[in-house]
Amino acid sequence: MMKEVIRLESVSKSYILERVVIPALKNITLSINKNEYVALMGPSGSGKSTLMNILGCLDTLTSGKYFLNGTDVSHMIDDELAVIRNREIGFVFQTFNLLPRMTALENVALPLVYNGTNRTNRTNKASQMLDAVGLADRKEHKPNEMSGGQKQRVAIARALINSPSIILADEPTGNLDSKTSYEIMAILDKIHKQGNTVILVTHEEDISKYAQRIIKLKDGEVASDEANQTPTLVKAIT
Repeated sequence: MMKEVIRLESVSKSYILERVVIPALKNITLSINKNEYVALMGPSGSGKSTLMNILGCLDTLTSGKYFLNGTDVSHMIDDELAVIRNREIGFVFQTFNLLPRMTALENVALPLVYNGTNRTNRTNKASQMLDAVGLADRKEHKPNEMSGGQKQRVAIARALINSPSIILADEPTGNLDSKTSYEIMAILDKIHKQGNTVILVTHEEDISKYAQRIIKLKDGEVASDEANQTPTLVKAIT
């Protein structure tokens, strides 16, 4: 039996703009199991960014329930959500979100600072993560000394450092050329094959086809939720 890592029950999210209530999500109900590879798609204004923020515990919902690994996180306060984020979710962003004055090694080790890991163990584990994404020779480089693809590899290594149950990748190839995009998707594919749950947020059809399941949003609702019978195959990155 598959283990459920995410369950949303009738989740809605609204914003108030100049006293007008703007619904962003409307009664979303879905579940995602361990080791699924899911693409979350939708045009601008569809609600996919709002849903991503809720899944990543970056925002709270207006109504409904959100269970993450069996824990109801629907009404947690910011400090509680921060703990959940650091433990359960690894983020990969389109803009990399690396700290410019830190080396690749220091950027990757950063999440371990927040959970109290000592310096030696932080350095050793961060070094192992960079080796795993093919950046053994870039550990002391700062972001401005690396290419876009290298920066995204650093971001992926950082996302993996706490062995999270979910990798949430928000437009991870949006700032990359086609060849580099392929390399990044190969790394995400490898991560999935190693047992991670991967949620890929994208507006690109060709990128979504790497996933095994595609959820499309429209006007704040799930327009379709279908298995991808022929996921795009990628060569492993060694």
